Amino acid sequence: MATERFGAIKLGGKDATVIGDEVQVGQTAPDFSAHANDWSLFRGLADSAGKVRIIAAVPSLDTEVCDRETRRFNQEAAALDADIIIEVLSMDMPYAQKRWCGAAGVDQVKTLSDHYAAEFGERYGCLIKERRILRRAVFVVGRDDKVAYAAYMPALGMEPNYEEVLAAARNALTE
Repeated sequence: MATERFGAIKLGGKDATVIGDEVQVGQTAPDFSAHANDWSLFRGLADSAGKVRIIAAVPSLDTEVCDRETRRFNQEAAALDADIIIEVLSMDMPYAQKRWCGAAGVDQVKTLSDHYAAEFGERYGCLIKERRILRRAVFVVGRDDKVAYAAYMPALGMEPNYEEVLAAARNALTE
């Protein structure tokens, strides 16, 4: 049974419950499975082995901040080393993610659905119990599967520090 942390985040000014413990820099990244846009099973660490991963958790691609964040990471991905990949996870259904990516022209990041089992959300301490959505967070996982960067946004409407995330990913390439 995953840890429940009441008050770890506020929703609409009220305390909410986050399921799972926060991931810490230096620990081995928790493995997870999620679904790609074609419903195929994506094994988080195994299917991206040997790469540096930027993993972003967002509440829903259909919201303004998540839309902006995912588009920004898509734009940044073009300038990154081929050994850095970006994955964006949400609780949106795979076909909704596919539709959104097509409409937004997002083709450099891999969008993944955690809807089926919420495995990523629980293992990375991002699942908001009251709404069954993911808390906004960003992680950088090195080729060695160690967490090189972890940032949990204190509010759903806050965007990550993109420069900090990208610098952590570039640094992880050399480690």
